[in-house]
Amino acid sequence: MSQASQHGKWTLSSSDDDNDDPLPSASNNNNSPLLFGSPPPDQHTSSDSNHNPPKIASNFHQPKHDPDPPPSIEVKPEPKSDTVTAVPPLSIGSEARQASQASQLKPVKYESNQSRPFLAGKRKKDDDSISGWALSDSDDDDDDDKAKGQSSGQKDPPPKRSSPKLKKAKVEERPPSPHGRTYYIDEPDDFFETSVPPVNDTYRFYLNKVTGLEKRYNTGALHIKEILSPLFGTLKESVQFNYCFDIAWMLQQYPPEFRDKPVLIVHGDKREAKARLLQQAQPYSQVRFCQAKLDIAFGTHHTKMMLLWYEEGFRVVILTSNMIRADWYQKTQGLWMSPLYLRLPKGSPETAGESPTLFKRDLLEYLGAYRAPEITDWIQRIREHDLSETRVYLIGSTPGRYLGSDMERWGHLRLRKLLHDHTRPIPNEEKWPVIGQFSSIGSMGVDKTKWLAGEFQRTLTTLGKSSLRPDPPMHLIYPSVDDVRTSLEGYPAGGSLPYSIQTAQKQLWLHSYFHRWQAETTGRSHAMPHIKTYMRASPDFTQLAWFLVTSANLSKAAWGALEKNKTQVMVRSYELGVLYVPSAFSMSTFPVQMDVFPATTSSTSFPVPFDLPPKRYSSKGYL
Repeated sequence: MSQASQHGKWTLSSSDDDNDDPLPSASNNNNSPLLFGSPPPDQHTSSDSNHNPPKIASNFHQPKHDPDPPPSIEVKPEPKSDTVTAVPPLSIGSEARQASQASQLKPVKYESNQSRPFLAGKRKKDDDSISGWALSDSDDDDDDDKAKGQSSGQKDPPPKRSSPKLKKAKVEERPPSPHGRTYYIDEPDDFFETSVPPVNDTYRFYLNKVTGLEKRYNTGALHIKEILSPLFGTLKESVQFNYCFDIAWMLQQYPPEFRDKPVLIVHGDKREAKARLLQQAQPYSQVRFCQAKLDIAFGTHHTKMMLLWYEEGFRVVILTSNMIRADWYQKTQGLWMSPLYLRLPKGSPETAGESPTLFKRDLLEYLGAYRAPEITDWIQRIREHDLSETRVYLIGSTPGRYLGSDMERWGHLRLRKLLHDHTRPIPNEEKWPVIGQFSSIGSMGVDKTKWLAGEFQRTLTTLGKSSLRPDPPMHLIYPSVDDVRTSLEGYPAGGSLPYSIQTAQKQLWLHSYFHRWQAETTGRSHAMPHIKTYMRASPDFTQLAWFLVTSANLSKAAWGALEKNKTQVMVRSYELGVLYVPSAFSMSTFPVQMDVFPATTSSTSFPVPFDLPPKRYSSKGYL
């Protein structure tokens, strides 16, 4: 059974016969791997991610909702911008979201003087064929309003004798939210109080702000409005690379003085999805588009990056958030923000402004892979700026099949090359576990040797030029059902954690690797992760040999897979991330920071976003 929502079409069960199954009780063991979402690109769909329509396993059920929510919760309309034109809500992203368009064009109406908020995810009781969540449609609510009017017995007063006391309160319109009834409650007054990170911040790695946390856990974190604020530069033009867009919302995040500046959107949508994206931008003449070429089936444009051109210089932001509201409020996200790159003196050689990590060369190569004339001007601008202060390595994926030395340009073989060239062997490295943390899982074969414990593990265990190929522990962090149930968003958070039941049943061996999402160190245990990180930790989890933040989930489409007896590599999707290695910071290892927040001073300890050591799923939790 499927239902349309603001963020996609929810398939609530893999069985047609489970409508009367009991919902899981609190005493049930809910440490099983979370089987949300549609299959990633290896399953003939998009690699994200994250906002694909969820397909929930037949043994997983949605929670019941109290039909009478507490009256203390006040639902307020979202503040409207004075400068951004309102347009009808549109479905966003892939074609799987088409069904959501109808519900958004017929938004639920509620009166501002209602004593309780509208329940966006109420369970319909009048149809036994419907199970799980159902979004109320406007027809149902219209019928309710008519019934109220009939039961009251009141007649409409004559127009000339109307009294202000008898007038109806102003009606607000808003599409129902699949994220629960409190989703539209205003943020705290201090949520957008900009707390600019220390100027001399060592790593320039930040988490996003999260509503519902103690204030100290947001001190030093960043929200998109702060990233785009004048505090970081006087914006002239920008580019947004991403997978999902809500253009009206995105433009509202720019400060008023920058909202009319040119914005280039780089996306991978095709056909109907592309038409819907273009329709979103019709009211905004400052928005232009660049469609990324996806020449290999089932690939996606999953890269998330901002290019910001200021009067003072230029900046790059590489992040894990989509350009939609749901990604910026109650999920754990991460980003790397570059220093402000100043313009080079006129007449500087082409090699000027390069960093020790060759970041400038690699960024230009990545942008050149789009083969898009819309990006040409930006490539030239980057050439004219000084990127020499960059201390991270760029790791990208671009669609294609690569041979010879080109195999090491993209994907996990690019990561392997950098770890080989820029890290050093460590004593007892076979005891240093590899950690992978992600929000989506693709198909990796009938056994672990097909990809994960074969070519991918060899990449993650590379340390310097050592010929030793150890088999260290591998910890994979992916939220359990119970993690999602108790999250800030509740079960709807699973819509951003796609792992289909069909894929899971074909790779049961993978479940022994799973560890829960726990992030007390950052206060984000209940903010489900959309961030993706990979690292190599010491046996006592106090040191890191390297750290990577990226858009790439655990899939062959994102990282690439060897073909033809390992003579070529095939990559389906666009991805982008940055790699931290200790040698670039004149260190031998990175100390792990124990208390990340409040982040008020610069530190040489690395702010890992979750708790170490990871906590394994209970043995009863495997499917």
